[in-house]
Amino acid sequence: MDADVPMPADYSIDWCYAFGGPLGNCLFKSCHDDFLVDELLPFEPEGEGEHLFLLIEKKGENTDWVAGLLARHAGVRRQSVSYAGRKDRHGTTRQWFCVSLPGMADPDWSGLESSSIRIIRQARHRKKLKTGVLKANDFCITLRNIDAEPAVVNARLEQISREGVPNYFGEQRFGHHGRNIEKAVEMLAGKFRVQRNKRSVYLSAARSWLFNRVLSEKVREGVWNRYLSGDALGFPDSNSLIFEAPDDAMMTRLDRGELSPTSPLWGRGTSKVADQALAFEHSVTAGYPQLCDGLERVGLLQERRVNRLLPRQLTWLWESGSKGNSLVLRFQLPKGCFATSVLRELFDCHEEQLGIIQD
Repeated sequence: MDADVPMPADYSIDWCYAFGGPLGNCLFKSCHDDFLVDELLPFEPEGEGEHLFLLIEKKGENTDWVAGLLARHAGVRRQSVSYAGRKDRHGTTRQWFCVSLPGMADPDWSGLESSSIRIIRQARHRKKLKTGVLKANDFCITLRNIDAEPAVVNARLEQISREGVPNYFGEQRFGHHGRNIEKAVEMLAGKFRVQRNKRSVYLSAARSWLFNRVLSEKVREGVWNRYLSGDALGFPDSNSLIFEAPDDAMMTRLDRGELSPTSPLWGRGTSKVADQALAFEHSVTAGYPQLCDGLERVGLLQERRVNRLLPRQLTWLWESGSKGNSLVLRFQLPKGCFATSVLRELFDCHEEQLGIIQD
């Protein structure tokens, strides 16, 4: 591809809202305990094996930094420490780390803990913890200084509980002020080379941006949670897809949120959809040949992601305090989904920790 081919100017990360936009403003993450996340594995560690699983509570710490700290403390290479997924730096998160210790005893972790790191549990397992091996995340989020009427917010929350929200990738995927997508565009245009880890970040940003761009147009047209002919339906908590035209039973499951329409995670190969769904998606992606061609060229394969994110076990409680009305939200999301995609349909959230790039 010619690096001098002009690229589209608009790589905005401002996506369409499903329910008319935010109801007001709020303070978000005014302290670490306002954003609590518990990581849930799809299995229990077996109690034996060469891999030591550690459930760690961290406050205000970067996931990669904690992994490096564990490696140094255990006297192993950084590659010997893994985790299922990164968690936000600005919050209190409880997540699993895995330290591979073949033929080695458990390290003495007594000198590791601090005000920002606490080991909750440790257990051996026969298999290494790999990226993406995650069942779900439990969230408890406190939003403060809310300037919207509680009755109006309650009605929106009821709507979200019934209908879900667009399953956008969160802003953190695109870096501070969307810089990762800007870098991805330049990298795929051949303007510079990057190290392997940065390359992965930029490719992920490009693929996620294209997905969000297609989904945003579906939201604009009011079809994000409707079946378009030729579409593939997906299950919210797995990568399984259904390609045949839905019957009445499947449409009922679609209405209940047990199935969802999907949009493309761009890559090489024939599209997995046809007819109306394919035409709609191509009408959007045709405007971004640099991203599409670049993602195909690096060898990523066509995949799909569900359009709808339905928070499970969604509850809320209003409180009053020194920072005005506060709302405590609790819900569970499948792996790979973002709490900010739920929050954006409620409020314009302002973080007090300004100028700090998220994990």
